[in-house]
Amino acid sequence: MQKITPFLWFNNQAEESVNFYTKVFKYADIHHILHYEKGENGKIGTTKHPSFFLEGQEFVAMDGAEPNKFTFN
Repeated sequence: MQKITPFLWFNNQAEESVNFYTKVFKYADIHHILHYEKGENGKIGTTKHPSFFLEGQEFVAMDGAEPNKFTFN
């Protein structure tokens, strides 16, 4: 049972990065991708939260609604 889910923050590259990661790892799968909707801070239809698995480990990513406000770390 997984106890911790790593969370990765991106500025407009979350979906692209998740697609890359799932191609690099042998056992990988994209679980779900949420998109920004009307009334939210991001541009409607753009990636908000993708969740994915790498080698059995779940990860969650996010595209920040305000690009360049925060830096990737």
